[in-house]
Formats: sequence, C-alpha cells, structure tokens
Amino acid sequence: MAIIYNGDIAVVLDVQHRTPGNLRAFVQASIRSIKNGKSSDVRFSSTEKVEVIPMMTKKMEFSYKDGVDFVFSDPDTYETITLAPELVGDAKNYLTENASATVTFVDDKAVLLEMPASVILAVTDAPEGIRGDSANNVMKPATVETGITVQVPLFIKTGEKIKIDTRTGKYMERA
Repeated sequence: MAIIYNGDIAVVLDVQHRTPGNLRAFVQASIRSIKNGKSSDVRFSSTEKVEVIPMMTKKMEFSYKDGVDFVFSDPDTYETITLAPELVGDAKNYLTENASATVTFVDDKAVLLEMPASVILAVTDAPEGIRGDSANNVMKPATVETGITVQVPLFIKTGEKIKIDTRTGKYMERA
C-alpha cells in the first residue's frame, strides 16, 4: 500500500505488528519515499492514523534496455514507460525480451516492479560435469541468457531451457 508520511507519498514495503512484554503495541514498517527513493524503518503507535493512497497495478512487458534504463510497454495500449535501474533492482537478472512483470503505480508514477515467481531462461554456457560423482546431488554453474550464473544439476546442457525461482535465484526444473 502507499501512505502519506511526513507530507510525502511513501510505499510500504514490509509491516510487522509487535507487542513487546508489558509495553504498548506498535507497528514497525519499512517504507520507501517516492520523491527521493530512500528507504527507512518507521514506528507507528497502535492508535496512530495514516492516510492510505490508492495504488494501481498493471501487467507490462519488458521491451528493451535504453542505456541504463529499462523500457516496458503495456500489451493492450502499447504505451511505454521507462524505469530507472534502482526501481528494477534484482529483477534485471531475469528480464528477457517480452518478459511479463507487474508494475505498481501511485499518482501515475511507477513505484514498484514485481516479477513472476518463476521465469524460463535458456542456458548459454554449461560446462561438462565431472563424471563419477553421482552419490549425492551434485550441481555445476551454468550461465543463462541474461548473464547470471545459476547452480544446476549435471545433466543440464547448453541450449536447454530451465525454470528459475525469481525470489531465490535458484534452479527449479527443466522447462
């Protein structure tokens, strides 16, 4: 959700409700300011009121990289938006052409990019595994089309497609 905090619009990233011992309950929240992009941890007492701002989410597709920025397009209207690398974050490791993602807007400004739980990427380089060491689950490094290296089982070869968990960056299965 998005709230107004100190006269600025901020996106709430994480919330924890705490009740320590014999003290009053409070809410610990991690928020990111839309104006300057800085994150901070703030405490709200249980009686404090905050003003919630409506947010809108859209399914968008990654089009191309323009210098350091990332350009996404709406598959329905073909409108494009440009996102800064700070906003994209680690999602850049899983973006391929026409990859879908969910972009969250507050006041017509993109504030959050969410990738699907898993993506399918092609393996561009997977060295041969060492034979004979099959008593346990042996993994080898493999490079995928976006340039990141993922630990995969020995049977994965160059050119195959694999499914990767975008939250952990780990191999899930063959695709």
